Amino acid sequence: MVHGDNAGVLPALPDGAFTLVYVDPPFNTGRRQARQRTTMVRAADGAGDRVGFKGASYTTVRGELRSYDDAFDDYWAFLEPRLREAWRLLADDGTLYVHLDYREVHYAKVMLDAVFGRECFLNEIIWAYDYGARAKSRWPAKHDNILVYVKDPDRYHFDAAAVDREPYMAPGLVTAEKAARGKLPTDVWWHTIVSPTGREKTGYPTQKPEGILRRIISASSREGDWVLDFFAGSGTTAAAAHALGRRFVCVDANAEALEVMRRRLPAGTVFSQ
Repeated sequence: MVHGDNAGVLPALPDGAFTLVYVDPPFNTGRRQARQRTTMVRAADGAGDRVGFKGASYTTVRGELRSYDDAFDDYWAFLEPRLREAWRLLADDGTLYVHLDYREVHYAKVMLDAVFGRECFLNEIIWAYDYGARAKSRWPAKHDNILVYVKDPDRYHFDAAAVDREPYMAPGLVTAEKAARGKLPTDVWWHTIVSPTGREKTGYPTQKPEGILRRIISASSREGDWVLDFFAGSGTTAAAAHALGRRFVCVDANAEALEVMRRRLPAGTVFSQ
């Protein structure tokens, strides 16, 4: 885990070192991203402001409001040089996943076609979810876009057998054996967001679910390979990579992100300033 501006960190990393690069950059929404204050309760000696099981007294503790600015005067001047570095850092059999949303993905596709070559475009994955506010004046936006590019279209690594399977939507149309095994995912992934009350939640804004990263890492890297995420945020890439036996380098300039990752990742993880 590296605490620093990725623009300064990436040039110091060696060519072709990573089988997989995943980036979840700011989406350029033009607004400040924030979660509500985290609320915890702690056992209190004497009087607290809550009473729990068997009359035990607890004190409510409000954590910090977590937020960051998601607006850039020139978004592509910010992002393009970093994605060019991603191309350099990919191994010859490597794959890049760029996680965006509808606001910028079409511009990213044109720019990545120029950086990687149109023949290196592999997929556009749609991650669809069903949670949050519902717009009344238009169709509610409930998906993210993940662009997938490979370094070399003739030799990239992709292991479909390692990917988790999904239930058939119409299991009666396939054999019982196929229904029991499930189907390989397509380029549309139905997966819930991080539950606001679940154990996976860190409270960090824009945290992505581990299930999404496990699928990406399983398909596009091998055990022992190096994985890079230079907008690391809450550390989901690192957590999933560690669980799957991959090595990783994750970079973030936000000191709060590093503190979240320190709590989330196992002892022995190296943190560098």
